Amino acid sequence: MNTPDLIKTESKNLLNLISKNWEELDDSLKTKLIKIWRVLTYKWQFQILFNLPFLLWWALDKYFPRVHKFDATILNYLNLPDWALSLIGFGQ
Repeated sequence: MNTPDLIKTESKNLLNLISKNWEELDDSLKTKLIKIWRVLTYKWQFQILFNLPFLLWWALDKYFPRVHKFDATILNYLNLPDWALSLIGFGQ
């Protein structure tokens, strides 16, 4: 017999609840949901791929202060005019 405590512990475990409901679905519905999931994750993969360089640069900026020193060194090597440096945000 199911007691209220048993029902509460089963419902708390979300993964078991999802897998239990997944097993009870029809095969046709499963294939449709899998196709929808593949389309969504395909687009997420592109989004992650396009944002990865910015994420890497942010992580370097956050955890390695030498990145800023590297930026300044590159700007000194480029010999950019003052107006270009002010557009970038390094104006004097």
